[in-house]
Amino acid sequence: MTSPSPLPDPVVRRPDAAPGSGGLVDRHGRVATDLRVSLTDRCNLRCTYCMPPEGLDWLPKMEVLTDDEIVRLVRIGVEQLGIREVRFTGGEPLLRPGLVGIVAATTALRPRPEVSLTTNAIGLSRVAPALAAAGLDRINCSLDTVDPARFKQLTHRDRLDDVLAGLAAAQEAGLTPVKVNAVLLHGMNDVDAVPLLDFCLERGYELRFIEQMPLDAHHAWTRGRMVTAEDILERLSAAHTLTPDTEERGSAPAERWLVDGGPATVGVIASVTRSFCGTCDRTRLTADGQIRNCLFAREESDLRTPMRDGASDAELADRWRIATLAKLPGHGIDDPSFLQPSRPMSAIGG
Repeated sequence: MTSPSPLPDPVVRRPDAAPGSGGLVDRHGRVATDLRVSLTDRCNLRCTYCMPPEGLDWLPKMEVLTDDEIVRLVRIGVEQLGIREVRFTGGEPLLRPGLVGIVAATTALRPRPEVSLTTNAIGLSRVAPALAAAGLDRINCSLDTVDPARFKQLTHRDRLDDVLAGLAAAQEAGLTPVKVNAVLLHGMNDVDAVPLLDFCLERGYELRFIEQMPLDAHHAWTRGRMVTAEDILERLSAAHTLTPDTEERGSAPAERWLVDGGPATVGVIASVTRSFCGTCDRTRLTADGQIRNCLFAREESDLRTPMRDGASDAELADRWRIATLAKLPGHGIDDPSFLQPSRPMSAIGG
């Protein structure tokens, strides 16, 4: 067995770079260019792997960033820190009243970032044309089953028809490729792997399965209930021929397979069993203005307080750079000392 390659020496700024310049580089040489922005911690579904049926204590309104504050921090990221991709998430971002304006302000930035949205698609049928007109490039939709009874069991809401209408509206509005993200749970919806793939193949959606991660609000995650990447591929291979996609993966989290010779593909994001931390290029901004270097981070860096206290753009950019230096080499789920973050997924943003 060969030993792993040593991590590169940390490079934060070129020797000739002036203070206050440079992008978001951590001590292991990774550069963050992909910004995930949580617009709210609220959600109109109650997915069993995310939050309890009764919901959670939502963030107080005064702690949530205003539309202008979000746009300012995104602008700093794009103009000063090398951010090239921005994805708006939640909770459920469609619950944010100013969403269309935030998207429009972000797509107006130069250099223009790629802008996408992760949503459960409830209400998307009404707002998809406006989002497309604002410049949104594409959407990712969370959908764990196309069976109405199981959808209600998983989400505690009878809204599958609304989700499917939202997906169709996004495609009609040109928010493509429409990507569908699915999480499978043993004994609940693990039988839906092939039906989900067939559903997406028929409509031209791109399906990606995501291993369930320890980010549930009630800390009930166990490896035993998680459907692994190997489990998923075994189920899919019983109905379709899968061959590895030879296209360079880069920092993309999904391993992709050609379905029945292609060109359609299916992806698997094996966050737990095949971690990709070594190529991570993400930085995260929570709805209350905290910078997180990792979904599983237990520490955050506050930008909201200094911003509201009058910090300049340059000062906020430097705080962001300093926060990035603390990024750990990996999420550590396999370490016996691993502890789930105190924030659930809905309060972090996917």
